[in-house]
Amino acid sequence: MKTTFPLSVLAFTIAAFPLAAQTAKPATPPAVQKTASTPATAAAKKQASTQACSKLPALSPKVPALPADLPCAKPLYTITFIANPGVKLSNVSPMEDPELAESLGTVPSTFTLSYIDTKVGSGALVVSRKWYTIKYAGYLVDGTEFDSSDKHPDQGGTFTFQQGPQGPQGQRQVVPGMDTGLDGMRVGGKRRLFIPYQLGYGTANFPPPPRPTSIPGKSMLIFDVELVSQSDKDPRPKAPPTPPTPVAAPKPPTTPAPAAAPTPAAAPRPPTPPAPVTTPAPATTPAPATAPKP
Repeated sequence: MKTTFPLSVLAFTIAAFPLAAQTAKPATPPAVQKTASTPATAAAKKQASTQACSKLPALSPKVPALPADLPCAKPLYTITFIANPGVKLSNVSPMEDPELAESLGTVPSTFTLSYIDTKVGSGALVVSRKWYTIKYAGYLVDGTEFDSSDKHPDQGGTFTFQQGPQGPQGQRQVVPGMDTGLDGMRVGGKRRLFIPYQLGYGTANFPPPPRPTSIPGKSMLIFDVELVSQSDKDPRPKAPPTPPTPVAAPKPPTTPAPAAAPTPAAAPRPPTPPAPVTTPAPATTPAPATAPKP
């Protein structure tokens, strides 16, 4: 079974399960208001009173105990897959998985979805293909609480899904045991469901790696469910559409700065006149030599 795990354990899509076997419809819980009894209702009550109790594993004391005066868990329906009678396994290597025969479909497989109504609602009887709003808490047999609607306050402490396979691929919005396990309930009612792994998360660990496992493969699921309401359309408020991002106005072209006026060239300096030539002084006439005295 392929599952996805977006917001909560219940909020995922799972391939439609072939519920081809005959299903035993549960007894319709009696309404609080007085209503005329019909032959079909009387037959359902008689069938419920004569149904044998479901065989369930021993639950951990960590799973909330139910009132002692409640009846035992009864089958909502049982599915049996018939093994291929023309197949016989032999010479099986010890290296093979001990559950090889089961994985190959050579042995019959039988499993039952069981329930206990802990409170009979006074509202409308559930109708298929509608939107159900529920409160829930999910436990494993060892008492581990793996999820509950109270853990998702962003969803208002409730969970809403549309019952039945949806779309061309026949996808269900919750596990098959939850999707088909509210039959016979009335709005305001409470029920404990015992969902076998074949109608739950299958043989693989959930969530799949690399996320930490919260539900080991082949785990029976125990769900305490309260049916808050049902409606023809999705009752959840639609998120307002995201406004489009405004397109930024184009920037006006930048006006180029005026070119600076050219600096006038400096006037050329007049040439420096050459220094005057100095006329050399005339040579001094030597004095006549003095005649030697006698």
